[in-house]
Amino acid sequence: MSGYVGVLVSDPWLQNQFTQVELRSLKTHFMSMTRESGKLTVADLASKMSRVKVIGENLKEEERVAFIQDIYHNILQDEVDFELFLKVYLKLQAHANARTGSNAKNSSAFLKAATTTLLHTISESEKASYAAHINNYLAEDEFLKKYLPVDPSSNDLFELAKDGVLLCKLINVAVPGTIDERAINTKRVLNPWERNENHTLCLNSAKAIGCTVVNIGTQDFIEGRRHLVLGLISQIIKIQLLADLNLKKTPQLLQLVDDSKDVEELMSLPPEKILLRWMNFHLKKAGYKKIVTNFSSDIKDGEAYANLLNVLAPEHSNPSTLNVKNLLERARLILEHADRMGCRRYLTPKDIVEGSPNLNLAFVAHIFQHRNGLQTQTKQISFLETLSDDTLISREERAFRFWINSLGNSTYIDNVFEDLRNGWVLLETLDKVSPGIVNWKIANKPPIKLPFRKVENCNQVVKIGKQLKFSLVNIAGNDIVQGNKKLILAYLWQLMRCNILQLLKILRNHSHGKEITDADILEWANNKVRTSGSQSRMFSFKDKSLSDGIFFLELLSAVQPRSVNWSLVTKGETDEEKKMNATYIISIARKLGCSIFLLPEDITEVNQKMILTLTASIMYWFMKQPVEEKASVSSDSENGSSHSETISNSTSDDSASDSSIEETGNV
Repeated sequence: MSGYVGVLVSDPWLQNQFTQVELRSLKTHFMSMTRESGKLTVADLASKMSRVKVIGENLKEEERVAFIQDIYHNILQDEVDFELFLKVYLKLQAHANARTGSNAKNSSAFLKAATTTLLHTISESEKASYAAHINNYLAEDEFLKKYLPVDPSSNDLFELAKDGVLLCKLINVAVPGTIDERAINTKRVLNPWERNENHTLCLNSAKAIGCTVVNIGTQDFIEGRRHLVLGLISQIIKIQLLADLNLKKTPQLLQLVDDSKDVEELMSLPPEKILLRWMNFHLKKAGYKKIVTNFSSDIKDGEAYANLLNVLAPEHSNPSTLNVKNLLERARLILEHADRMGCRRYLTPKDIVEGSPNLNLAFVAHIFQHRNGLQTQTKQISFLETLSDDTLISREERAFRFWINSLGNSTYIDNVFEDLRNGWVLLETLDKVSPGIVNWKIANKPPIKLPFRKVENCNQVVKIGKQLKFSLVNIAGNDIVQGNKKLILAYLWQLMRCNILQLLKILRNHSHGKEITDADILEWANNKVRTSGSQSRMFSFKDKSLSDGIFFLELLSAVQPRSVNWSLVTKGETDEEKKMNATYIISIARKLGCSIFLLPEDITEVNQKMILTLTASIMYWFMKQPVEEKASVSSDSENGSSHSETISNSTSDDSASDSSIEETGNV
C-alpha cells in the first residue's frame, strides 16, 4: 500500500491512537478480510480478528464472539468500514490486555496508568495527593495562582488541565527548562486551536522527559478524561521526585556500593531500583531482616517504614510504633513521625495499609529528597571526578531511550546499554520501523536465561540492520549482548535515521520509490527558507552558523508563519541568547506537532545527528499537512508574513498534533 494512510482515517481521535506503520499494517489486514468475505460485517470480525497478533494470541474465538455481541448487538449485520474496524480492534485489544495484564517489565505503576485506556476509574487518594503537589509547587506561578489552590475533593484538577497550561507548567517543574514558556498560550480564554497547541506541546514535551503517552491524545485533555490526565500527571510528578537518584545529582549514593563493578551496576539501575537499594541500605543498619522489593505489598505492615524513619530521624521516633498491632494505627504513627521530620506528603494511613504503589513510591522519594541519611566522603568525590560527563549522562543515550520508549514497545527501558542487551526491544523497534522485517519464529522472548539465546536475538538485529543498509563494520550480535556503548549508539542512530527517512519517503508522493537522502532534507529546508524571502542558508547539518538558531526559526516560520513570535527572538550573539533561541525552537517545533528528543545544547553546539533529526521532523510535519493548508502557508510566506508576531497556530486538525506516537516518526 502506498501513499499517506492518514487521509483514510478522518476521525482525529482514531488518528491519534495509531502510528502510520500500525495503520498500514491494520489496513492490510482489513483489505484482506474484505476481499475474502466480499461484504465484511461486524459479526464476521469475531473470527477474522484471530489473525491480528494481540487479539488472536490472547482471546479465544468464543470470547471474541461474546464480547462483540455484547458491545455491538445492535449493528452485528452492518457492513464494516475501516474506521469501524479500527474501533472494534481497539476495544478487543483493550479487552485482551485486561485479561492478560501488563507485560511491561520494569514498568512502574506510574507508567502503566498512562499507557492504557482501560483504567476508567481513578484513585481518589492519588487525585488528592497530586492536587496537593500542584498546589505546593505552582502556587506562585503568575498565570496559575489565580486558579490555585485546587480543591483535592473536586474535579477542578481535570477542569484546570483542559487548556494545557497546567500540564506544561508541571513539566517545567519536573525538568526545568523543558518548555520555553514563551511558547505556551496563556490567555484567559483560549480558542480551540490555541488549546490544541498547548496540548500538543505538552504531549511532545512529556515524551521528551521520559513519559509514556501511547493512546493519549489532545482530545483526551479537552474532554477531561480523568484516568488519562491523572496517569500523565503521575508520571510527570514521578520524574520530578526521582530526579536526584543518580550519581551526578547525589554522589553520596556511592555509599550504597563497595567497588567499581558495583558502581557500574548502580549507574545502570532505574531510579526506582536505586531508591529501593537506598531504603534497604538503611534498613540493614536498623537490623531489619527483610528485603523490600516493591512499594506495595512489602510495606503494608509499616515495619519497614518505622525502621527507616528511626534510622533517618531517631530524635522523632515513637518507641511504641512497632508494638501497635492495628495496622492503620501503626501507619498513622509512622506518618506523624514523617510529619515531625517535615516529610509527610502523598500518603494517608489507608494508602500504606492498602499498599498504593504510586503514592508509596512518591512518599519514599520525597523522604530521600529531604533527608537521605548519606554522607559525602572524599573518596567518593575523587572517584566521580575520574568519570567523564559522557559517562555520567549521555545526551545521545537519553534521546534514543526516549525515542524507543515513545514507540509503545512491550518493555519500558531505563538504560539502552543494559535494557537492549537481550535484543528483544530492538527487534520490536525494528518491526515498528519496518513491519514484517523481523522473523519472530526464531526470536527468543524474555525472560531469557541462556546467554546464547540473547546472542541469537542480537544476531538477527545485526542481520536486519545490514538489510536496511546500515554501516555495521565489525559489529556482531555479541557486541550488543556485551553492552558495547559505542556500537549500540551507532546502531540506534542509524535506526532512528532510517525511521524518519522511510516516513518521509511515504509522504513524498513525487519520489516514485526514490530513497530520501540527507541531501534531500537539506535542500528542502533551504528551499523553504529561501521561498519565504530570507537569505539564510544551511550548508550542512554541522554548519556552525546554525548555533544562533535563526535559520531554524526562519524554517519554522516558513512552514507555519504564525508559529514564531519574532519579538521574542534574540540576535543569537551571546551564549545565553543562543540558548534562549534554541529552547524556543524546540518548544515551537513540539507545539506544531514535531516529536523531537534533542536538547538546546544540541542546537547551540551544532550536534550533526540531532540537527538532522530536527530538520527532518519539521519536514515530516509539513508534508503531513493537507494540500490546501500548505498552499495557504506558501501564500502567507510570499506575502512577507514570515516574521508575524502572532503565535497562534491555525491548524484545526488534531492529527497535526502528536498524541501518542508521532507515527513512529519520533526523532
